[in-house]
Amino acid sequence: MTTQSIRIADLMEASGVKFGTSGARGLVTDMSDRVCYIYTQGYLQYLDQIGELSPGSLVAVGGDLRTSTGRIMAAVAQACRDKGHSVRCCGRLPTPALALEGIKEGIPTAMVTGSHIPDDRNGIKYTKKAGEILKNDEAGMKEQVVQFDDSLFDDRGMLRRPPIPEAIDTGPSRRYVQRYLDYFGKNSLQGLRVGVFQHSAVGRDLMMEIYEGLGAEVIVLGRSEIFIPVDTEAIRPEDVDSAHRWAKEHGLDAIVSTDGDSDRPLLADEHGKFFRGDVAGILVAAQLGAQAVVTSVSCNTALEKSGWFPHCARCRIGSPWVIETMQNLETEGLGPVVGYEANGGFLIQSPIETNGRRLTPLPTRDAFLVQLALLERARQKGVPLSKLSEELPERYTVSDRLKNFPQDLGQAKLAELKDAETVNAAFSQAFGPVAELDRTDGLRIIFTNEEVVHLRASGNAPEFRCYTEAATEKRALTINRMTMDILAGWR
Repeated sequence: MTTQSIRIADLMEASGVKFGTSGARGLVTDMSDRVCYIYTQGYLQYLDQIGELSPGSLVAVGGDLRTSTGRIMAAVAQACRDKGHSVRCCGRLPTPALALEGIKEGIPTAMVTGSHIPDDRNGIKYTKKAGEILKNDEAGMKEQVVQFDDSLFDDRGMLRRPPIPEAIDTGPSRRYVQRYLDYFGKNSLQGLRVGVFQHSAVGRDLMMEIYEGLGAEVIVLGRSEIFIPVDTEAIRPEDVDSAHRWAKEHGLDAIVSTDGDSDRPLLADEHGKFFRGDVAGILVAAQLGAQAVVTSVSCNTALEKSGWFPHCARCRIGSPWVIETMQNLETEGLGPVVGYEANGGFLIQSPIETNGRRLTPLPTRDAFLVQLALLERARQKGVPLSKLSEELPERYTVSDRLKNFPQDLGQAKLAELKDAETVNAAFSQAFGPVAELDRTDGLRIIFTNEEVVHLRASGNAPEFRCYTEAATEKRALTINRMTMDILAGWR
């Protein structure tokens, strides 16, 4: 036995596997069994430190459909057992399904997923008993010093002993499906033709069960056995083209899909046009009868301009910030409290009661609720999906990203735009003078004509994102392309 110790913050620097939203994320080549094992033991130590774990406690583990996920799940499970904890292997399932199980059972969870990023990367999302790890938890985890037996690993950092075969508990997946069958009701989608773009989403078969269980006629589209990095904030041109073609070819009322771990939704209308996540979020909040709504600073200002909600709050980008703000609003006695992100993920902080139906809180990104709530809204109003956004003020958002844009370069460029003078020098020729700068997260530039350009360096990938908002969809797209051209010159 060769005992070594390392602080999680030092492991981050040495391995290149950084701590992003709710967990670790990095290149698969860097996420060795040793790295994943140590990260997980640091997570368990932290939970023990704050009173969330006791000896022999149960930890639920799940994963997505990436090539590397099975190996990493085995390393995570071994780390749990070596700390004296029992493991419930929930197999391959959506992140919100695993989180829901953790909240229901009062146990922590570890979800192996890289979400929407390519297959050469992966990650581990951790939760506490009540849900996602927040920013103060991240700080506590980074300071954990983990002692481990290095003889468990070979010179490549892989476990020497074969993993223990896991009996898969399908209960969490079944209960997640039943949540929506119970809330929306049998035959509630009777008569609808719904295309399910399955690609490599981990929830693809559960989507089929839900839509068929609610009475819809379901058409399977684009199933792949190779992992496809679908990003709901930057939809691939080929997926946009396919959606238009599928809608026409099959006479569909809607096309539904998700990202890789099925916590961010994709929903296209009867023409194959995808909903923006920050527009869908407003409509879902209204459909659920929310009184207090939280969203990130990058999202469409139609939220406030609609006048539908007594309380609206803005926060930094990322579900931990949305959750923290929702918790604060609930503490103030406001409710029902919900939240959403530009990527479409929807979060429920308070119980939702609608005509005798009840949804328990699920304060983590969820995809299925968004699709189902919008389909229900369209049916109740007697309109196709394409007409729902006409309820909202005319504000349009577009987002895009530059890949292979180093994070440190992105931060440096944003630092150069230190005041209105430097921002005007970079952008006023294209957009006119600056009215306001908002540095809640990245740099949000509001021009005197009320157009918006929001710049943000990714916190967990070598990307630089640009969000734009204008009074027409064409103008929002135009200024997004103009900004992307400016950003491309920064590299």
